[in-house]
Amino acid sequence: MDAGKPMRLIDVREPGEYDLCHINGAELIPMSQFPEKAPETLGDHETVVLYCHHGTRSMRALQYLHYQGYSKVFSLEGGIDTWAVEMDPVMKRY
Repeated sequence: MDAGKPMRLIDVREPGEYDLCHINGAELIPMSQFPEKAPETLGDHETVVLYCHHGTRSMRALQYLHYQGYSKVFSLEGGIDTWAVEMDPVMKRY
């Protein structure tokens, strides 16, 4: 993000979780709607970083996108919980 390279930051948690806290600039595509919404929202040549609470759902979303032919997809290791601890200690945690 700091390098200024274009990328999409996608939060795959549910709306209530997103409302509690999220990374600035993140777009919400909940896992419950991911198979329907992701293909119509994401370009297959974009760099996409996915995150959830701890990393499990974002890894499932990553696997889904890889299966669909997306190649520049990454999962934020440890999810937003690790982000809060390491990058934004004032962020609300749950």
